[in-house]
Amino acid sequence: MKAIQIGKLLVSLLLPLGIGSIAGLFTAKAIPGWYALLNKPSFNPPNWVFGPVWTILYIILGISLFLIWKLESGKERNQAILIFFMQLLLNFGWSFFFFYFKMIGVALIEIIVLALSIVVMIYRFYKLKPLAAFINIPYLLWVMFASVLNAAYFILNMN
Repeated sequence: MKAIQIGKLLVSLLLPLGIGSIAGLFTAKAIPGWYALLNKPSFNPPNWVFGPVWTILYIILGISLFLIWKLESGKERNQAILIFFMQLLLNFGWSFFFFYFKMIGVALIEIIVLALSIVVMIYRFYKLKPLAAFINIPYLLWVMFASVLNAAYFILNMN
């Protein structure tokens, strides 16, 4: 692999991992306080599950970005990368709505928009590089599960 490709791979991996780490810092501060006091659904995973799962998913996101970024530049590729960044921004924002601002209802709307943006990203990635799309299916499934979890928190903690 050429140096430019190695650079693209590193940036592609570090970007989602960095964004996820920043969001995780804000999330971690809310866990022992406000979040611990919420009514939790019976299917809520233990807290220790989220870190490893998100780390794996952010690595998958990085690999898929790299697979698209290394393609020849063009309108379709550039639009796919833009959609990638839009969903990553939505991903980042969810943690703040839910944990920092404690706006569970707004977070629910936001995560539904995130899931839809992931579907669009997968579709656009598929048109360019099917592997880049397929490896994001676990990410979509996890966000769909997180949406159901978010909805359950919203219902169980309406005041």
